[in-house]
Amino acid sequence: MEFVPKWIAWESTERCNLSCIHCRCSSDMEKDLFHLDTARALELVDRIAEFCTPVFVLSGGEPLMRDDLFEIARHADSKGFRVCIATNGGLLTDAICEQMKATNIRMVSLSLDGSSAEVHDNFRQVPGSFDAVVRATKLLKSHGIPFLINSSFTKRNQHDIAATFRLAKELGAKAWYMFMIVPTGRGEDVMAELVAKEDYNEILRWHYEQEKQEEDAILMRPTCAPHYYRMVPQLNRESDTKLERRSLTFSTGGGKGCIAAQTICFIDARGNVKPCSYLPLSAGNILETPFQTIWEESQLFRDMRDFKSYKGRCGACEYVNVCGGCRARAYSVTGDYMDEEPFCDYVPLRLQ
Repeated sequence: MEFVPKWIAWESTERCNLSCIHCRCSSDMEKDLFHLDTARALELVDRIAEFCTPVFVLSGGEPLMRDDLFEIARHADSKGFRVCIATNGGLLTDAICEQMKATNIRMVSLSLDGSSAEVHDNFRQVPGSFDAVVRATKLLKSHGIPFLINSSFTKRNQHDIAATFRLAKELGAKAWYMFMIVPTGRGEDVMAELVAKEDYNEILRWHYEQEKQEEDAILMRPTCAPHYYRMVPQLNRESDTKLERRSLTFSTGGGKGCIAAQTICFIDARGNVKPCSYLPLSAGNILETPFQTIWEESQLFRDMRDFKSYKGRCGACEYVNVCGGCRARAYSVTGDYMDEEPFCDYVPLRLQ
């Protein structure tokens, strides 16, 4: 397998106008606006460009809180990056949409965690955040800017998964990503709220059936649920109609489960390069070490690509090359990112 960075998210700021229960970086309005000023942010882009030209997601916190965001986006675009913005939508205006178009923003991702204000605002901890997302979708559509929707689920909103998906489709999203929460950052407080292991298979089976029906209408991806990619070939063998999966240009991947440190990575607000946004371990700092060196030589990244060294059921599994288990969830539950995926109940053939 070739390990090339195709998708990189950068935490442009930790400051945010929301206070979501699952937040990876525990963002709030008290955080510093940015740790890397404009010059250092542009340097970060240059250092990535020395090695690759990925999909580059300006994330946060809330990235629209940076007044130099579009200067950074313009610079990344000039380097050949396909620049995207991940926002909660609350700060979106016509003027900002015009700036997005002027700086060639290719895709905007919005977070929608319920089909109603009651569900979404409870999850996001700020009244009015649901209405803000819906308003943002209308603004983006009016300006011809494509958007996708990310939806995160715990026990408190898993009952609303199907309705949230329907709403995402009605709002005009190009893709819908169903996130199965990994408890990191403030998310550690929601350990008791995680979707029960017993419910995972049922939810992923529902996703499989929906994806077969919606193949031509909207791209669907379960995220942080890598065992779905083990389930698809299993379910295809049981079904008269097979799921033929397609990809989106700005997707993190379409044919494999956990791709952290394989085709994606995350760079935090201080320049630390991590396998993904949910695994709080650094492989090195991009402002101190060449990005290519970090990507190719760090022990953390090399470990995560050594599938044969995965422990427990993951290491013995015949689907390890398409699934891999969630390394971040293994770390959060056991303290060992090489341990088996704790929310998968499959027993590999060689262990049966």
